[in-house]
Amino acid sequence: MSTIGSTAVLDRTGLEALVTALVAGGRTVVGPAVRDGAIVLAELDSAGQLPYGWGVELEAGRYRLRRREDGAAFAHSAGPQSWKNFLHPQREKLWSADRAPDGGLAVEQELPVRPSYAFLGVRPCDLRAIAIQDRVLAGGLPQALDSARAGDTPSQDTGYAERRKGAFLIAVECSEPGATCFCVSMGSGPGTDSGFDLALTELVDDDGHRFFVRVGSEEGAKLLDTLPCRTADAATASAARTAVAEAVDKMGRAMPPVDLHALMGASLEAERWDDVAARCLTCGNCTMVCPTCFCTTTEEVTDLTGDHAERWQRWDSCFDLDFSHLHDGPVRSSPRSRYRQWLTHKLGTWHDQFDSSGCVGCGRCIVWCPVGIDITEEVAALKTEAER
Repeated sequence: MSTIGSTAVLDRTGLEALVTALVAGGRTVVGPAVRDGAIVLAELDSAGQLPYGWGVELEAGRYRLRRREDGAAFAHSAGPQSWKNFLHPQREKLWSADRAPDGGLAVEQELPVRPSYAFLGVRPCDLRAIAIQDRVLAGGLPQALDSARAGDTPSQDTGYAERRKGAFLIAVECSEPGATCFCVSMGSGPGTDSGFDLALTELVDDDGHRFFVRVGSEEGAKLLDTLPCRTADAATASAARTAVAEAVDKMGRAMPPVDLHALMGASLEAERWDDVAARCLTCGNCTMVCPTCFCTTTEEVTDLTGDHAERWQRWDSCFDLDFSHLHDGPVRSSPRSRYRQWLTHKLGTWHDQFDSSGCVGCGRCIVWCPVGIDITEEVAALKTEAER
């Protein structure tokens, strides 16, 4: 019988059985799949929909799929989506109101529904991102959810908390990071030791295609006991550890070894902000693909008669002029001020608010920036200017 800390080995048949068992248990399984020229996160009915034999080529402002010869399912770097898209959706209805015949108003709150998600293929950097959003949007889980119900945490996003509490997380450790990955310098990868129900390390070598499995929760242990697997042998366990250890030296980027909190605070008047502002389109792509950016706004919509109204919450971005709009106009009207706000919050004042960095080193902001602005390059330039 499996327990927390148990290990095992699954082959491709076992991985298929894993997805089948999750679906049969009423879970909505979400994992990577090839669609529209990218590896995206999508609902899966079977493990056969995983991107076997597909990898990616990444660079600043560039993303391309490429074929692999080894048939690996998880040998790719982060795509344009993160698990934030499911836990903290882009648009969510909060309430609706209808005018009654007698002139009164009937308001109906949209109660959060807890979907039974199972996330397959959560990278260690994204696992850290989920933990950060737990802190930001739910005050940390699971204890905070009970506090919120008691009224002790008024700022909690109850929709996020409900979706997050029901999620089953299957991590996949990285053995082949991309050219824009820098999770090592942010302390969030390429391996992981906590925060998951099950953790997989994919191996494709002379001994076959298999997955080294570690159990991280009681629910994960119960599921593993239902699957066709074998006891983990020493050779497979060693190969898994080696693959993850070797990935440390394969990172394509690195954040400069400096106190980022202190650097951001000391760089508010740096000339580098003018350099990046000359390139930045203020499109907000970096905030949309970031797995930890959480800002939202609300909007009200009505039908043509005005008898029905709805309030919706949707993602917002500090690159939007309206984000800092007050009665006399936007507080941050220049690209310089908006980019500076994003970067100094992400790497600096996030520590003051949430006791951690807001960056996990996934590299998405580098890849999906249309002009290829590189966060590690910008920090390095700020460091050089500060030293000068």
